[in-house]
Amino acid sequence: MNGRVEFLTLTDPEKIWMPDLFFKNEKTGQLHEITMPNMYIRIFSDGGVLYSVRISLTLSCPMDLKLYPLDKQTCSLKMASCECEYSCLTVDLLFKREFSYYLIQIYVPCCMLVIVSWVSFWLDQNAVPARVSLGVTTLLTMATQTSGINAALPPVSYTKAIDVWTGVCLMFVFGAMLEFALVNYASRSDMHRETLKRGRRQQMELDHQTALGELGDHTDDGQTAYAMAC
Repeated sequence: MNGRVEFLTLTDPEKIWMPDLFFKNEKTGQLHEITMPNMYIRIFSDGGVLYSVRISLTLSCPMDLKLYPLDKQTCSLKMASCECEYSCLTVDLLFKREFSYYLIQIYVPCCMLVIVSWVSFWLDQNAVPARVSLGVTTLLTMATQTSGINAALPPVSYTKAIDVWTGVCLMFVFGAMLEFALVNYASRSDMHRETLKRGRRQQMELDHQTALGELGDHTDDGQTAYAMAC
């Protein structure tokens, strides 16, 4: 304004003094230099300096996954001096998961698998291949779903909310398989007892008929002996 220069733009940071800053929780970093270094410096007339640079960082962020996927995580971006003891600049970022994604990808499929496993309750107990195939398929699918969920997360030593959900679903699916095994065993036991009862009944009838036959033979022998005596 009025012929005065408001700021001076530089592209070489070595021409001025730069603070020795670093990111305390940085894991990896990348400075963008295509097609030229992505940075610029503005020196204002009042002595202020604007230093802008484009970088990509991978930062460490300790997380508490006990409520996953209903959790909220706070990750910090920490910038400090690498030589002197100064205050640390910290930027806290709050992350919240989109529940609709997990509803479609995890909760709905697990509920459908449990409902499909319960279909075996309406199948004939003598349809062994159908009930076994249905139970084994749903159990393996549920186990694969659980493994896929845990593979996408870092290993932790505590139980997560999603572990409780998948564990309960696995219990329901396994319970359907166990119910079929118990019903099949009870049915075979009833059939075995019925067969034994039928066998005993037939044996008793056979013994009764044999006894009547022997009694008839004795009667005929007595009548024959009486006739000969007369």
